[in-house]
Amino acid sequence: MKSKIERSERGFNLNKVFFLSISFVAVLSGVLLGYQFRATSAGNIVVPRDREQELALEKKSLVEDLHELQVEISDLSVKLEQAGIGQSEANEAMERELARIRRFAGLAPVSGPGVELVAQIRPEQDGSGTAYELKDIADQHLLTIVNELNKAGAEAIAINGQRITPISEIRLAGNHINVNGTPISPPYHIIAIGNASALKSRLELKGGLAESLLSNYGISVETQEKNEVVIPAFAGELNFEYAKPVKEN
Repeated sequence: MKSKIERSERGFNLNKVFFLSISFVAVLSGVLLGYQFRATSAGNIVVPRDREQELALEKKSLVEDLHELQVEISDLSVKLEQAGIGQSEANEAMERELARIRRFAGLAPVSGPGVELVAQIRPEQDGSGTAYELKDIADQHLLTIVNELNKAGAEAIAINGQRITPISEIRLAGNHINVNGTPISPPYHIIAIGNASALKSRLELKGGLAESLLSNYGISVETQEKNEVVIPAFAGELNFEYAKPVKEN
């Protein structure tokens, strides 16, 4: 009799762990969807100086949130192992949610339909018949393209092989542009996964971004729809020296 009671209690505890974990995964998914929304909020080519402090605070908040997410992903992996025997369907559901979170965070390679863009200075825009110097394509131009793709529903983006995540930086560093701390050089190849037709149409609207970049800066943005593109996982290091997760009561 005692053995049956113990088995029943173990089953109850496993179910409790599973349902609590699934609920928490749902909350984390909501947080990541919030990041995607916030990433699309800036569309100007030049960021005003008076917003630098605000942007710095926002990035700090994103770093802290992403660190907490990494801790919870690790915790979910442990709970998956503990769920174990008799929870095969539950395990599969949790694994699917965990994989989805990793895709949203940029921690797993992804593939799907989308577009490939090539952004570069058009040679004919230079009177000498040669391309402009690298400095003529600024980090703000690439940021604007990324934001425009996000607004069009892009689910994953990479620039010259660098996966864009909620904490990715795209900034001018000397005579080149850094993405995720890695120097990249023109021509800039941008890959985005999503509705290929919608992504291409958004960029090529009359009076839209591609036309504006060409007429104002001599930057050509050529876009091709693709049935399948592959975007790599974030390859950088996530080092958190100061940000610590806060446990809720």
